[in-house]
Amino acid sequence: MYIIPAVDVLNQKVVRLREGDYNQVTEYEVSLEEQITTYHSNGTEFVHIIDLNGAKGDFSNQQYLFDIIKKTDMKVQYGGGVRSVEKVKELIDAGIHRVIVGTQAITNPNFLQELSEAVSGNKKLSDHIVVAIDVLDEVIKYSGWMESSPIKLLDYVDKCLNLGFFRFLCTDISKDGKLGGAGVELYKKLLSHSPFIKLIASGGISSMKDIEELSQLKLESCVVGKAIYENRISIEDVKLWNLKALTSL
Repeated sequence: MYIIPAVDVLNQKVVRLREGDYNQVTEYEVSLEEQITTYHSNGTEFVHIIDLNGAKGDFSNQQYLFDIIKKTDMKVQYGGGVRSVEKVKELIDAGIHRVIVGTQAITNPNFLQELSEAVSGNKKLSDHIVVAIDVLDEVIKYSGWMESSPIKLLDYVDKCLNLGFFRFLCTDISKDGKLGGAGVELYKKLLSHSPFIKLIASGGISSMKDIEELSQLKLESCVVGKAIYENRISIEDVKLWNLKALTSL
């Protein structure tokens, strides 16, 4: 399991939300470009970038983000407002390493089917797609976590797997932004149901102890944001952990 540092951007500022609440925003005195450079200079290969404006349908951040992303050699895992199959293809063609699909996959019953057909027979392309599952008390949330889906969690995982999507980014909203520990039980449930999925954990990670605990679950990776900004986990910790993960493959 490796660590992916996260950068959430709202109104062109690096921020973190508490439990996905846009009214509970912490802004950090660092630019997106500076933060990406810091991660890259410390040997981190991946960075996780979320356009929080885009997540709720406001695309005023997008050009700003793309202009910065184009300058980096890092592998970018990008989400926020990906609403069409064409946009997924456009982002991958533009050099985004992984594209996260969330709201559209929940609200448009045809979207995942159309995306599956678009990548059918191209395993390399399907490997660049991440299905976001944002969960609060086992209820799937979408549209910046402001709406609830009637689709049952495990049923949704099965639907995605049947369509050829195997990498999931699961955020335990109840843990997110609190630095109170990760949603271990949620991830155990998902992996017990589908042991072969590539699962990326997100939400609540506050220390290297949390990282150690998650590493026992056979996750592919975990996303860490606030713990880095609040100096609970250092960039050097991330670098050393990822080097160890790489050498143990």
